[in-house]
Amino acid sequence: MLAPPPPYHLRPMTMADLTAVAAIDHLSFPTPARPGLYEHEIADNTLAYYQVLCHDNQVIGYAGYWLIGDEVHISTIASHPEWRGLGLGELLLLNLLVLAYTHPANIVTLEVRQSNYSAQQLYLKYQFEMVGRRRRYYRDTGEDALLMTAPPLDARYYQFLERQKEQLFRRLMGEE
Repeated sequence: MLAPPPPYHLRPMTMADLTAVAAIDHLSFPTPARPGLYEHEIADNTLAYYQVLCHDNQVIGYAGYWLIGDEVHISTIASHPEWRGLGLGELLLLNLLVLAYTHPANIVTLEVRQSNYSAQQLYLKYQFEMVGRRRRYYRDTGEDALLMTAPPLDARYYQFLERQKEQLFRRLMGEE
């Protein structure tokens, strides 16, 4: 797990975080997660890995993935609207990618709404490529999802992530 510069810190999601996570989820997505979803993910789903991003002790974002075989599938990334535009979504993504190296994983995938251009730009920055489309994937709007995949989890990509981390941490410290 990454150790970003203070006052930010990342840690595993706990039951105590669920009220804050639900509030961010409600503000971030057209259809919020069903009640009990994150409780199930952190208590019962052995394939799930969820993290929260805190500013001091306040939860301001969260992200998670499932480890299915040798695939890390990013299931969600969200930051509170009042904290957007600061590089914190990038921090959440980067943390998930670094955590992927702690598993016997070879690939990282995700789906993103076709209309979510800012998320797509972030994923492209991290060398994800569009590899498919899931028609009418999002039931709430009928919108298509773009299926994106990161480069292989090898030493070269890890070095790329290290360079991205250095640049992002400088930004978070106000040096860029």
